[in-house]
Amino acid sequence: MEVTEVGLTNRRARVADFVELTKPRITLMVLITTIVGFYMGSQKGEPWLLFLQTIPVLPLLHTIVGTALVASGASALNQYIERDLDARMVRTRNRPLPDGRLLPNEALLFSSILSTLGTAYLVVFVNPITGVLGLSTLAAYIFVYTPLKTRTTLCTLVGAVPGAIPPVMGWTAATGTMDLTAGALFAILFLWQMPHFFSIAWIYTEDYARGGFIVHRSGESTGRQILLYCCALIPISVLPTLFGVTGTFYLIGAILFGFVYLAYGFALSLFRSNTHARRLLLISVAYLPALLILMMLDKR
Repeated sequence: MEVTEVGLTNRRARVADFVELTKPRITLMVLITTIVGFYMGSQKGEPWLLFLQTIPVLPLLHTIVGTALVASGASALNQYIERDLDARMVRTRNRPLPDGRLLPNEALLFSSILSTLGTAYLVVFVNPITGVLGLSTLAAYIFVYTPLKTRTTLCTLVGAVPGAIPPVMGWTAATGTMDLTAGALFAILFLWQMPHFFSIAWIYTEDYARGGFIVHRSGESTGRQILLYCCALIPISVLPTLFGVTGTFYLIGAILFGFVYLAYGFALSLFRSNTHARRLLLISVAYLPALLILMMLDKR
């Protein structure tokens, strides 16, 4: 009985390690933005919960499953590639691969299966354009962004591209096409990510240096970039209203949220401290869901 219990505990631990490879929190954020894109692209339905519009359930479920598989596979492949670098950093050295709880070949097989299944699933059960976007996201994340992290500070700019594609995948899954609104969703996610990523890089500068990652060169330069992207986000965030997808309520909220985000970015660029970097990180985490919820509530 004791041997069986030990074996069961070990199996559960291995399952947990494989799940950890998929970076569940990042995958969840990807799915949330994908769902928002799908909802905004859905045209027909009956009132639901007083303010929301019903959406095609089965296509949405197919989109969620395929996107989850692709995102999980990409995260697992990233951890496979960076396992030796992760072992150098305090914040990542206890991950399953650098800690030795999983073998590299196991992670490679697992991530490859997830990525392949996810891409094929999107093509077959959603539509080819969404499948191509999923594959492009995976390729950009693994073959462009990941290698650049140890070579140039431009990696953050490049890495924001695959991070901004999920809402576009949701939109194309619902509409079958790409248009200006899909581009606006991409631009909002792209610009939001930059101050968010820079705040993380600021907090973990020394740890990233131990791992050999080149994220930002100086506090002054990073501060200027944070201000630039925060300022650009404000006019870009109102595009859904200009395109007739959202109403005045969203327009006002997006502008207010944008100036709050800018204020915290300005504080970090001025004082250049980890305390202000953490504050910017927290406000960035609050900004995006608040904006997306407002967008969904005021959909036209």
